[in-house]
Amino acid sequence: MGKQKELAAIVLTASAILSCVGCGIQTVTQPASKTEVQDEVMPLWETGDERNKIIVISDLHLGIDDEYSETVANRPLLVQFLRRLQSTSDVRELVIAGDFLDAWFLPVYYPSYTDETQFYKKVIANNQTVIDEMNRVAESGISLVYVPGNHDMTLEAAVLQEAIPKLKQARDAEGLGYYCTGDRQEIAIEHGHRYDVFSAPDTVTNAELCGNDQTILPAGYFYARYAATWVLGGRPTVEKQLPTVTDIPDASDTDQYGAYIYYSLLKNISERMTPNEALDEKIFDMHIAGFDNSYTYLDFYPCQQEDGTISAPVLFRNVQRTWTERQKINGVKVPNGFLEAVAGTIDWDYYFQQAKTQYLENPEENIDVAVFGHTHVPALKDAGNGACYVNSGTWVDHNTDYPDATRTFAVITTGEQDKIELMSYEESGGLRDISTSVNQE
Repeated sequence: MGKQKELAAIVLTASAILSCVGCGIQTVTQPASKTEVQDEVMPLWETGDERNKIIVISDLHLGIDDEYSETVANRPLLVQFLRRLQSTSDVRELVIAGDFLDAWFLPVYYPSYTDETQFYKKVIANNQTVIDEMNRVAESGISLVYVPGNHDMTLEAAVLQEAIPKLKQARDAEGLGYYCTGDRQEIAIEHGHRYDVFSAPDTVTNAELCGNDQTILPAGYFYARYAATWVLGGRPTVEKQLPTVTDIPDASDTDQYGAYIYYSLLKNISERMTPNEALDEKIFDMHIAGFDNSYTYLDFYPCQQEDGTISAPVLFRNVQRTWTERQKINGVKVPNGFLEAVAGTIDWDYYFQQAKTQYLENPEENIDVAVFGHTHVPALKDAGNGACYVNSGTWVDHNTDYPDATRTFAVITTGEQDKIELMSYEESGGLRDISTSVNQE
C-alpha cells in the first residue's frame, strides 16, 4: 500500500491483541555501543545453532530521487540492519514482501517518461548502498526472496535480477506474487494489494479506452501521484469545486450503490488532499503501462453522468463492474464483492479477514502463518486454531499510518509450531519487541 493509506487519511486501529507470540529470540534491547554501530557486524541477537528463522520486511519504498523518496533518513539504518543480518547465523531467509522500489510516490510534475526499465534502473542506482548490501545478504548463506508490491508492480523480473543475481522472485500473476516457505510450507507471504480495489493490478477497466490490455496501473497509482504532489507541496489547502452526486442509489442496486460508495470514499480523499494543481489541468502525462495520453484529475473522479449513473467520465469508468474479472486475472483464491472490497480499503481489519479467507481458514490451503505488508501498520493477530496473521509494517521515514513504529520486521521461527515476533530496528542499533503493543488503542 504503501502510500495508498495516506491517501485516505483515515487511521483505523484494529481491536484484538493476539496470543501467538514468543519466538524465543534474546533481543538486543540495550542501545548498541558506538563501536558496534560503526562496525555493524554484531548479530541482531544471540543466535541459535539452527538456521530456522525467516525474516520478513516490506514497504521499503526506495525512490528515484531523494527529494521524492519516502525512505532517506532510514536508508543508512536499513544498510546497517542488512549488514548485521549477515552475521546472524540462525537466519535462513530474508523475504522482501513488496514495495521494495517505488514508482508511485512521484509528484505529477516529475518528467514524463516512456522507458520503465530505465526508470527502475535509476531507482536502483539511487539506492545502490542498499542493493549492494542485499547482494551480500544473498552471498552470506541467507536466501533472499522478493515478492512484488503495488508500488513496484511494473518492475520487470529481469531488471531486478540483473541488480541482485542471487535473488529469488516469487511471482504468480502480472504485478503480483506470493511465497510459501517454512519447514512444512506453512507460511504464506504476499504484499496484500491483490485484495485492494485501488491497488490491485487492473488491465481490464481502461482496456477499451486505451485499446490494449497493458493498462496494469490501478486508480491508486493516480491518487498516489496526486498525493505525493500535495505532500511535497507542503500540504496546501486549496478550494476545489468537485462534482457532487445528489441522487443516492438504493442499497439493493449493488452496481450503482457500489459506484456511490466508491465516489463517497474518493470525495472524502479529495476534500482532504488539495494540491495547487487545478482539477481540469492535464497533470497526468502518461506514456507507460499501456497509457499514451494526458489526463486531468476530473477524468477519473466519479460523478453523476447524463444518464443518471455514477461513474468517472474517462479513466476507470464503471470500475465496480470489472472487479470480478480483475480478481480472476489476479489469481484471488476466494473472490469477494466490490462493496466489501472498496469498504475494506479504509479498514485495516479487512486485510486480516482476507488473510483468514484466502489462507488461514481456506480448506484448500495448509497455512498456519499469513504475512502481508501494504498497510504500513504492523500487526500480529491470533486467527484461532494456532493460525496467525502478521503484517510486517514499513521502513519509510515517517509512518503516517502508525507513527509509533517504523523500521519494523517480522521474525518467524519455523518448526513443529511456529513462533513469531514483530520487531522495530531502533536508531541506536538495538531492537524493540513490539509484538504485544501493536494494534492497541
